[in-house]
Amino acid sequence: MRITSTAISLNVDDVPASAAFLTEHFGYEEADAADGFAALTRRGGPEVIFLRRGLEVLPEGFRDRHADGVILAFTVTGLAAEYERLRSAGVTIAMELREEPWGERLFQVTDPNGVTIQLIEWATDGQGEHA
Repeated sequence: MRITSTAISLNVDDVPASAAFLTEHFGYEEADAADGFAALTRRGGPEVIFLRRGLEVLPEGFRDRHADGVILAFTVTGLAAEYERLRSAGVTIAMELREEPWGERLFQVTDPNGVTIQLIEWATDGQGEHA
C-alpha cells in the first residue's frame, strides 16, 4: 500500500464557520464545498474536511456525533507570536501557553464549533535538538 495523502474529517454543526476559521487564522484554502461539506487544503498540512452532523452519507451510528475529544494539532515555529496573533484576533484560547516537562510548548484554541486546535513548538537545547 502507498498512502498518497492524509485527511482529517470532523463532524460539526456549522461547516462554513469551521471552514472560515481555518481559512482566516491558519492559512487553509477551500478546495471543494457543497451543502454540509467543505474540504480545506494547506501546503505542508493535512487536508481537513468538515461534514455537517446528521448527513446521510455518514454511517448511521456516527451521523450525530460531534468532533468531541479530537485535537487538531499543528507543529509550528514562533509559537509565542502565534499565541499573541490569535489572542489579538479575538480567538478563544482554550489552554494558555505552557511548557511541558518533556520540552513541548503549546496552547489550544477552539473554533466556532468547539473544535480544539493545538499549536505546538518543541523546546530545543540551543543546538537545534529537542530538549
